[in-house]
This record gives sequence, structure tokens and C-alpha cells, in this order.
Amino acid sequence: MKKNYVYFLAPLVALIAFGAIYWNFNAGYEAKEAAKVAAIKQAKKDKLDKEARDREVAIKDAIASQERRKVEKAAKEAKDKADRDARQAAIEARDKAAREQSRLENQKNRLEKDVKAEKEVIAKLEEDKKQAVDEYNFLKDYVKQAQANTKRLTDVVEKIGAADTAKAAADALAAAKAKNS
Repeated sequence: MKKNYVYFLAPLVALIAFGAIYWNFNAGYEAKEAAKVAAIKQAKKDKLDKEARDREVAIKDAIASQERRKVEKAAKEAKDKADRDARQAAIEARDKAAREQSRLENQKNRLEKDVKAEKEVIAKLEEDKKQAVDEYNFLKDYVKQAQANTKRLTDVVEKIGAADTAKAAADALAAAKAKNS
């Protein structure tokens, strides 16, 4: 009988051991499973909260980045506009300087032509003046010579007149002498 007893007792001990282990397992299993589920739910909730915070931070960063880009874009546009305005002003100044240079060069050429023409006029006037001075000197000398000639001719005419008077007086005297004689 001992053998039958072993067959009955071993499964019973195994059943009791299994029951104890099952009881211990069953009592802690639901709590462990509930704790695991709660931990998973908490992890998911934490994850969702973290993702929500990260999204908020990302949205704030995106908004800040967008504002920064707007400011940078406005600054860049202002700089580009200032550069374009400066470039346009430089081009206008260059064109104005070129026009002014061209105008001054044309004026210089015109004035050089005027100076050349005036120098020619001055040279002609100097030549005319020289001719007039020469003619004046010639006429002055000529007048002196003419006056000298007139004086000499007057002297000659007076001498001739005196000679004619003397001859007439001599003739009258000779006629009177011939009449008297």
C-alpha cells in the first residue's frame, strides 16, 4: 500500500504546492498587472504630456523663429533697399558727373575757340594799331615835311616876289632913267 500512497500523496503535495504558489501568484498577479497597466498608462500619459509640452515648446520656438525671420527679412529688405538706393544714388552721381564733365569739356572747347578767335582779333587789332601808328608817324612826318616845303615855297615865293619887286623897281628905275636920260 505504500506504493498506492506514494501515488496519491505526491500529486496532493504537488497540488498543495501548486495551490500555494497559485494563491501567492494570483493574489499578487492582479495587483502586479494593475500596477503594470497603471505604469503603462502613466508612461503613456507622461509621454503624451511630454509630447504636448514639446509641441508647445516647438510651437513657441517656431513662432519665435518666425518672428526672428520676419525681423531678419525686414532688416535684409531694409538693407537691400538702402543698398539699392545707395547704388542708384551712386549711378545718378556718376551720370551727373559725366554730364557735368561733358558740359565743362564742351565749354572748355568753346572757350578755347573763343580765346583763339579773340587772340586773332587782338592780333589783327595790334596790326591795325601798328599800321595806324605807322600811318600817324608817316603823316606827322609828311605834315612836317609839307609844312617845311610850304615854308620853303613861301620863302621862295617871297624871294621871287621880292626879286620881281626888285626887278620891277629896277625896271621902273631903268625906265625912269631912260625917260630921264
